[in-house]
Amino acid sequence: MASVLVVDDAAFMRLTIRQMLEAHGHTVAGEAGTGVEAVRKYAELKPEVVLLDITMPDMNGIEALKQIKEKEPKAKVVICSAMGQQAVLAQAIEYGAKDFVVKPFEASRLMAAIDRVLQ
Repeated sequence: MASVLVVDDAAFMRLTIRQMLEAHGHTVAGEAGTGVEAVRKYAELKPEVVLLDITMPDMNGIEALKQIKEKEPKAKVVICSAMGQQAVLAQAIEYGAKDFVVKPFEASRLMAAIDRVLQ
């Protein structure tokens, strides 16, 4: 099972994701509510997987993804976003996201994405 950094500006979403992860045996290494905090916590905690929202205050998920990948090219990032826009998701993949999950999502879809990036 993986250690996961959960990044979302909505506290209820972080809690929901935490519950899904823990119910499936994963460990939540930490949480972040902003892109700036995500970059800092990634460097500090070195989680195996990052679940990263796109729309956040101070730095969006795309910019946070770019900064995380610059510091650690092997970082495994899954985008979790309500934005189902092809251009945004394509940009996230271009910058190194390994998978994406569109909100609202079922626990099974989230676990499948985590399993894929860990292979």
